[in-house]
Amino acid sequence: MDINVEELIRQALEMRKMSYTPYSHFNVGAALLAANGTIYTGCNIENASLTPTNCAERTAFFKAVSEGVRDFEAIAIAGGPDNATELDYCPPCGVCRQVMSEFCRDDFKIIMAKSVTEYKIVTLSENLPDRFGPKDLLG
Repeated sequence: MDINVEELIRQALEMRKMSYTPYSHFNVGAALLAANGTIYTGCNIENASLTPTNCAERTAFFKAVSEGVRDFEAIAIAGGPDNATELDYCPPCGVCRQVMSEFCRDDFKIIMAKSVTEYKIVTLSENLPDRFGPKDLLG
């Protein structure tokens, strides 16, 4: 499948605007490309007790999985302080990497974007080597 990296990044950047971050003021947007071509978006959503906070990447994954989709190609992530004029690369946290490990192949693409034209792409296996996943429990 061809991945329209710029479109994924555009949607991730747009989703940053939807973030609910009254505590960290660090807004993250994500755009997840399913194998069927559908794009699922997400933003980070904080909570005063912190533990229930949900990252943008997991929001996108949970939206897709809740609709029966479990085959994915790539995710674009854009994040930074809510008043940032320029972004830096925003890698997924460990919990999000573990969720990716549950549903994605080793060659799943993680696109970390500063802008539509400045980004880097790594695979899940590069981002989470020696990962623990379904194969470890199911044999």
